Amino acid sequence: MKNDIEIPEVKNVCVAVAREQNFDGTYLWKVFLLNKNDFDLKNVLVTSSGFGDTKEGEQKTSVLRHFFEEVPALGFQEIEIIDQGVFHLNNEYWVSYQADNKLFDKRYLFVPDSISDKNIIHIRMLEKDGILHE
Repeated sequence: MKNDIEIPEVKNVCVAVAREQNFDGTYLWKVFLLNKNDFDLKNVLVTSSGFGDTKEGEQKTSVLRHFFEEVPALGFQEIEIIDQGVFHLNNEYWVSYQADNKLFDKRYLFVPDSISDKNIIHIRMLEKDGILHE
């Protein structure tokens, strides 16, 4: 029965954490969903949460849910602002969307301390520097 269920593979959909410099020299970090496909993503649902073990014990953030009717082909959508205070946690983004009359679903996980200056690249689609998870 399980073998009869088709689970389509997510391709060319990425999550990026990018930074923008404030006027005072500090950075504001934002999370984006990138659609590198030549078709629109419909009924996009993104859930985000942070979790991990710290010296103080297990730590969790609230689960946030974001809905977007459409993310255009070869476009992007800002998901949320992320606080630097949670970079030491696992930051998880579950992305679900419809395309071609199918439901797609993928988990993107930024492991602890992966959102850091040493992993920064230029993300051309956003014209910002950040961390890209494909």
